Amino acid sequence: MTTTKAKTTQSKKVKAKYADGFLIAIPAKNIPAYKIMSNAAGKVWKEYGALDYKECIGDDLDIKMAAPFPRILDIKKGEKVIFSWITYKSKKHRDSVNAKVMKDPRIIKSMDVTKCPFDVKRMSYGGFEIIVDMQ
Repeated sequence: MTTTKAKTTQSKKVKAKYADGFLIAIPAKNIPAYKIMSNAAGKVWKEYGALDYKECIGDDLDIKMAAPFPRILDIKKGEKVIFSWITYKSKKHRDSVNAKVMKDPRIIKSMDVTKCPFDVKRMSYGGFEIIVDMQ
């Protein structure tokens, strides 16, 4: 019987120290349009240096404790919850990336609120310092 020692390599991946987080209420019928918009936006954020870009749709939100996302967003019949985040090296890095992203013509074109697949007035957003990262 031969045993082989598994090789482990330590990644040189940069650890994220800052994140922007979003909660969005969206009509279920608009999810396909949102996915197209989000995929395009994610490419721009990554191009300008964001470390990670995630968009998630609520799946298990019938929570009996705390304050469930649907209640926080006042979800109506036919709506879904989107939870997303973008990570950065630092708050300064986030500010630099976002400044470039907001000047990019692809993002400017997508910022027409009359064509947005969700109500931007119901979007919740904030910047967060990452305090635990167990990758």
